[in-house]
Amino acid sequence: MTRAAEVHDIEGVLAALRRVVDDCARAGDRNGLFAAVYRQVTAAVAQQLSRGFFDDADRLNRFDAVFAGRYLSALAAWRDGRDPGRSWRLAFRAAEDAGPVLVQHVLLGVNAHINLDLAVAAAQTSPGEEIGGLKGDFDRVNEVLVDVLCRLQGALNELSPLLGGLDVVLGRFDEEILGFQVQRARAESWDAAVLLAGQPPAARQVTIRMLDRYASGLGRTVLAPPFPVTAALQVIRFAERTPMSEAVGRLDRALGI
Repeated sequence: MTRAAEVHDIEGVLAALRRVVDDCARAGDRNGLFAAVYRQVTAAVAQQLSRGFFDDADRLNRFDAVFAGRYLSALAAWRDGRDPGRSWRLAFRAAEDAGPVLVQHVLLGVNAHINLDLAVAAAQTSPGEEIGGLKGDFDRVNEVLVDVLCRLQGALNELSPLLGGLDVVLGRFDEEILGFQVQRARAESWDAAVLLAGQPPAARQVTIRMLDRYASGLGRTVLAPPFPVTAALQVIRFAERTPMSEAVGRLDRALGI
């Protein structure tokens, strides 16, 4: 039976993600694409944590551990043949398919983790009236996330040579054309976290299931966008020639952190 790594702080998260990325790189597993991006975002958050960027370092450590724990548990469940939930099931199942392009795999993971896991982790870390105190650091994590994703765009363009060109022609391909906007997703996730934080356990579980269905719907749009995007994806896929093991490794090393 596969077990999720027990993580209690951001250093434990980084160690667990390092193992996931390395395992995926060795196996040529497409799940490593999101894991590599997630590890670099976490490393950037850890750097800012050490510099005193956040209001409450202890709370941020707990928040990050709970947040990552949901992803690690979902991945362990999938590998063990158990159900990780709708949105993660969509992402992990897509990773077994050679059809989606690299940016789709990344966005499927980002979608499940932000539109589902982020709100749940925030409410769990700061339940009830405590949730208001988390808002400043929640927004600061936003700043780090957006910065890292923008910097990683160049690495994705190298691995997917036609992606950048289609960004110019069609608009920002990953956000506007595939229908996923990270900043908007995190804003919606905060609203969901505030709702969850104030709910009793039974109502909270109903809300979590609703969030999972919502994230799954967005994920299906990322996976099967409307025409003419489908035609553009075929062109992009044709130009993606890097072996998956190498692609995971290059994405993981893109920012040198």
